[in-house]
Amino acid sequence: MDFNELLAALSFVVFTYDNHHITLLQLLQVPLYIFLAWFIITRVGRLIVKALKRRKVGADAIHLFTRMYFIISIAVLVFTSMEILNIPLTAFAFVSGAIAIGVGFGAQNIINNFISGWILMWERPIRIGDFLEVGEARGVVECINTRSTLIRRNDGVHMLVPNSQLLENTVTNWTLIDKNARTFVRVGVAYGSDVIKVRELIYQVIAERDDILPQPKPSVLFEDFGDNALIFDLIFWVSAVSETDIRRRRSEIRFRMYELFNENNVVIAYPQRDLHVNGNLTITQSHKM
Repeated sequence: MDFNELLAALSFVVFTYDNHHITLLQLLQVPLYIFLAWFIITRVGRLIVKALKRRKVGADAIHLFTRMYFIISIAVLVFTSMEILNIPLTAFAFVSGAIAIGVGFGAQNIINNFISGWILMWERPIRIGDFLEVGEARGVVECINTRSTLIRRNDGVHMLVPNSQLLENTVTNWTLIDKNARTFVRVGVAYGSDVIKVRELIYQVIAERDDILPQPKPSVLFEDFGDNALIFDLIFWVSAVSETDIRRRRSEIRFRMYELFNENNVVIAYPQRDLHVNGNLTITQSHKM
């Protein structure tokens, strides 16, 4: 096959649409163009992401940029491919009308979640790495997609939450402003204990730790006269990224409290019951064969 025959074969009209002839050469150009263009787009995207990381740009901002970059790139690829095939945009007028009707009847939730995803990534009320409380679930945001947000719960299970729910419902963001959180440890000591000594020992526990924030200052409150104990609350602030981190610190404080109380003969209270026996009651033992 010589060059003229090859050119004639590539000029073969595969189909015609609205007086626009689509040749074999044009059909072969489109996948080749898409492959080369996508190769360049992905490489450029990686270079830009590396540059943003070197400038210490936040992970959520990088995520937003990559989403916008690839969506715009795909749109350019589609329009350029149509231009190669000489297909005018008016050819999709009917299709776009049908899509609009479909959106009106069956795609409201998808569009709602899509728009909500862009709002989340643009306004940033929720960022990657934030610790959220959604309903009864708590976890760390790992990824914000255009339709849903991926949250890793405290038990390690991943949870997909539609973006619209994060905007329409009440969501507690523990790390929106900073990672500081207030928590407390409650302990009960036996009646008759030296309450001043108890307070000093609890403050000693706090003084030994460097992961307790100095401001706001920790405080020890004599909370209540309980049924079986004198109740003390240790209130303090910590910088933590998850609920598990806070629980771990409370546990370590309780371990140290228990050691100090034992060393100083402070009794940690436990429930007690007084049993009163009626003096007129006679207890007999029956023998059964």
